[in-house]
Amino acid sequence: MTAADLGDDSARVRVGSGPVARVSRSALRANARLIDGPFLGDFAADAWGHGVAEVRRALDDVITDRRPSSPVPARDDGLPAEHVNTLLGLPGGDSRSRPAMSLVGRVLSTKVLLADEGVSYGLTYRAPEDTHIALVTGGYAQGVLRGLGNRVSVSIAQRRCSVIGRVAMDVCVVDIGDAHPERGAEVVFFGDGEDEEPHVREWCAASGLSGLEIVTAVGLHARREYVP
Repeated sequence: MTAADLGDDSARVRVGSGPVARVSRSALRANARLIDGPFLGDFAADAWGHGVAEVRRALDDVITDRRPSSPVPARDDGLPAEHVNTLLGLPGGDSRSRPAMSLVGRVLSTKVLLADEGVSYGLTYRAPEDTHIALVTGGYAQGVLRGLGNRVSVSIAQRRCSVIGRVAMDVCVVDIGDAHPERGAEVVFFGDGEDEEPHVREWCAASGLSGLEIVTAVGLHARREYVP
């Protein structure tokens, strides 16, 4: 599969409107309960890609009784980093917190990749043996970092599958081995780390970025939806 093949497929076929950044309201509330102390400062970057209104609502639901009786000036540095990481369930926060955001794409198509055939732009990956690959919605335009190709995996039907080749603007390629997911099957880029779902800490390790940097980029560029 050449770079041209990838470009043609991504332009010709769409499932939905691209990957979705799902934000769990229950996770935000549960994480907020783990934070001790008042919250100061304004939320930046649309609450790190999670949505100011929803994050504020979760805090209001949980910590109203913790607020001081008199107004507290906002600090220039906003919330302490540890509190933010706890609230969003990211590395660096309370270990009991769970990720509030997951990034989910869909399978566009599948095909055979023969041994020694390359995939995606620049052919940075060549198959060591015959396999099957899937074209998946989600690329660098939605926060799936270009440098993650050949370095991270996704979850399809609770099975880990490697992202191979360079990540394109709106799609990426995944080695699915002998699996045969249907078109439209859900692909989890990162989630709560259970049932074989990758955790955002894997993206941190592969990219050198913080969890906050990653979820902010995803939340601001992917389509966002809220779940209970």
